[in-house]
Amino acid sequence: MSRIYLSPPEVGPDERRMLLEAFDSNWIAPLGPDVDAFEAELAARVGMPHAVALSSGTAALHLALVLSGVQAGDEVLIPSFTFVATANAATYVGAVPVFVDCSPETWNIDPVLVADELDRRAATDSLPAAVITVDLYGQSCDYEPLLAACERHQVPLIEDAAEALGTTYHGQACGSFGSMAAFSFNGNKIITTSGGGMLVTPTGDEAARARYLATQAREPFPHYEHTTIGYNYRLSNLLAALGRAQLAGLDSRITRRRRIQERYRDALGGIEGIEFMPIAPYGEPNWWLTCLTVDPDAFGCDREDIRLALEAADIEARPTWKPLHLQPVFAGNKVVGGSVCAEIFDRGICLPTGSALSESDQDRVIDLILACRRP
Repeated sequence: MSRIYLSPPEVGPDERRMLLEAFDSNWIAPLGPDVDAFEAELAARVGMPHAVALSSGTAALHLALVLSGVQAGDEVLIPSFTFVATANAATYVGAVPVFVDCSPETWNIDPVLVADELDRRAATDSLPAAVITVDLYGQSCDYEPLLAACERHQVPLIEDAAEALGTTYHGQACGSFGSMAAFSFNGNKIITTSGGGMLVTPTGDEAARARYLATQAREPFPHYEHTTIGYNYRLSNLLAALGRAQLAGLDSRITRRRRIQERYRDALGGIEGIEFMPIAPYGEPNWWLTCLTVDPDAFGCDREDIRLALEAADIEARPTWKPLHLQPVFAGNKVVGGSVCAEIFDRGICLPTGSALSESDQDRVIDLILACRRP
């Protein structure tokens, strides 16, 4: 039996056709008609006026912080329960991440903690330069209270929607709530360009500035003229063609990942000691990954026992994100709360949820988890 991966890319004849069409057109460099079309199509899907195709979601976050005026020494509120790239981007501009715990009801950044922290900092004239949210595992944050808190103190909210393309909050697409938002098309995301990302923004001036910075900040001269430090962040036309084909199949991928999670919940949801990531009532996830927690006392073994049993059967599963305030690289950073995401990490596991996961392969995963159970 072949290895079952956590969230492998799914490509087919449409991706091959569009990639070869771009190749045959000789638009190979990081510009071309497919880049322009991918930006327009992604912007339309998200409901933001402008999009800039970039080499990674991290690059998009970095540029969002630059465009927001975040500078060295500034503090930025960031969820602790997320991938390290969210905090890394803040360090690229010299800012200092301040980590905020998640809500047990959604696993996303806790709006109450954010509001309280902003109120407390306003009283001491020490507001952060920005708040970054993360739509975790394909589920939206609770944006109404988050936006209200940020607007009350005039702090920009930047949305890390890397995991949430196709997710909605009260019917509105994730990526359209912050002053800017970042998407990722890494190989394990719901759609992929192999590697790539997108910055979406409401203003043409910000999009133009992002493109300028992402192409080494070249000035409009016949020679190479530079007055600003720039970055090599643009996406190639070939990968944009792949992204266009993937984006066209997004709804199908969302539907199939939802069915996969429903099968997991049907098979495992009633078992004592297993609890799935809560689904918030305010939105519709894109079901990127299926995540659950394991109570070892009730189930009879812990998260790591299950992961190792799956790995022994050539099945990839991973612990949930290790909170950033527990990462050695950020030792000593400030943290607001922290116990909720620490407990989720201690017990949490992500199961294979690839769009093309077959029912028979999913049954292998389920059967092995059940076999780990001890009375």
